[in-house]
Amino acid sequence: MTLAIFDLDNTLIAGDSDHLWGDWLVEKGIVDQQHYKDTNDQFYVDYQNGRLDIMAYLRFSLKVLAEHDMAQLHFWREQFLAETLETMWLPKAESLLQKHRDQGHTLMIITATNDFVTAPLADRLGVDHLIATVAECKRERYTGNVAGTPSYRDGKVERLAEWLRTNDETLAGSWFYSDSHNDLPLLRKVDNPVAVDPDATLDREAREQGWPVISLR
Repeated sequence: MTLAIFDLDNTLIAGDSDHLWGDWLVEKGIVDQQHYKDTNDQFYVDYQNGRLDIMAYLRFSLKVLAEHDMAQLHFWREQFLAETLETMWLPKAESLLQKHRDQGHTLMIITATNDFVTAPLADRLGVDHLIATVAECKRERYTGNVAGTPSYRDGKVERLAEWLRTNDETLAGSWFYSDSHNDLPLLRKVDNPVAVDPDATLDREAREQGWPVISLR
């Protein structure tokens, strides 16, 4: 098996799905508008600057899941996707995924964004394997907590290593595409790291290391 691994937000899609979901909740008046927007925006700046407190962010972002029943959440999620999916979609990303499929590679998305938001996006991209931060669910209700290790920074390496052990696979010949310097720990583990529309820090590192730099925009 040759793994072709992809970050999701700002790599395969144009935008950050978690942040967009938060903006949508604000727009619909589902959350306290000004406080939620200010907090959501600050966490996103922290992420971009490489200083995100991932557990603090997850306590914030998963709280809304715990406050509503599953049927309501799924209804909102479908509305969110219907209204925002077109703005996120990148035809070049679909072409890249198909290129790897045609080579017989196994496709995987690995993302720090929680599985409630990202599972339908992976489905629509036709990617069967998803490693996302898991929103804990008990008795058909989200708890607001995280199950296991968040797949963020070194957590992506840890979660992927678990998947490889479980599936008796290796990273031989593997690819990983990402836009963010937060993914450097995993980019350094694969045989074929690729920077996609990278932030300034990743762009500099990629050019120093001789990694390909591409655009899907």
